[in-house]
Amino acid sequence: MNIAVTGATGFIGRHVVAELRGRHLAPALLVRSGRRREGPLADLPLVEGDLRNPPADLFERLGRPGCLIHLAWGGLPRYQSLHHFEEELPAHYALLSGLVRAGLGACVVAGTCLEYGMQSGRLTEAHKPMPTTPYGYAKDGLRRQLEFLRTVQPFALVWARLFYTYGEGQAATSLYPLLQATARRGDTSFDMSDGRQIRDYLPVQEVARSLVALALEGGDAGIVNICSGEPVSVREQVERWMKIQGWKFTLNLGRYGYPDYEPTEFWGSRDRLDTLIGRARGVPGR
Repeated sequence: MNIAVTGATGFIGRHVVAELRGRHLAPALLVRSGRRREGPLADLPLVEGDLRNPPADLFERLGRPGCLIHLAWGGLPRYQSLHHFEEELPAHYALLSGLVRAGLGACVVAGTCLEYGMQSGRLTEAHKPMPTTPYGYAKDGLRRQLEFLRTVQPFALVWARLFYTYGEGQAATSLYPLLQATARRGDTSFDMSDGRQIRDYLPVQEVARSLVALALEGGDAGIVNICSGEPVSVREQVERWMKIQGWKFTLNLGRYGYPDYEPTEFWGSRDRLDTLIGRARGVPGR
């Protein structure tokens, strides 16, 4: 299958491209002008262009792909910014609908667990989206628009709701890179919340494997949680990382409060994911 990828130079995108290359696939990439060809991107078909003003013949220039893995999205991590539904949402729908009308038969699109809003506990794909942030609202809005598009222009859709992804290449302001930076500086302590909030963390390599497997095997799956399925406190997750990496600093607990746009305890069900891609439950490195 010919596969195309947007957001290939981003955190998750680089790992998705590496996973595709590991399966002896050479995806076509849509990237912003001026992005460097390096690592797994170096010798791949590359289409440069602005997502908000893509080439009219983009589908042809991407090699008429059978499936698009759509990871691009701007304005992060400003989850509360109106930018997400004022600018990102219309641009992404225009891009995807244009490709579908040109002949694209399948899409795997990155969503977010923030679409679930303030719902607590174990969240399944059957839970009604109730976003409370502009980012979650815009992502859910894009999914709904694509569902309407399918009624007049059928195509296969996998909506991949990502939970807490971590690993190399992540934004410097995220928890895992902040811990890495603390260790590199040789600091003796790290300020954080009390760490009792419950979350669902998954290494980026596993996220990439799941997204590629869904592109190759998922068919018309609809919403799929991309998660570990394991509830873990933030403190426990931080202590796991510290043990694995050999970091010796202490944790200054209770220095920060909790974000007001997330429930105290939530995690995902990965039953659908395991069924769709035939992978046994479990996360490397745990």
